[in-house]
Amino acid sequence: MTTHFITAEIDLQESPMQMQQAIEAELQKRGEPLRWAVTSVDTASQTAQVEAVVTVAAEAKP
Repeated sequence: MTTHFITAEIDLQESPMQMQQAIEAELQKRGEPLRWAVTSVDTASQTAQVEAVVTVAAEAKP
């Protein structure tokens, strides 16, 4: 298992619950999130910058 620091750009949602679900869905594509935080919001483009630490299972060697 390895850990990775990633950043993602997420479209702003109508409610905090929808925003959390959108962030978690995007992070799941990249691994299992350990922690994440919204680090900036761009109101002009209606996006949020998210920084996260995710774990990824190690690939089995043949």
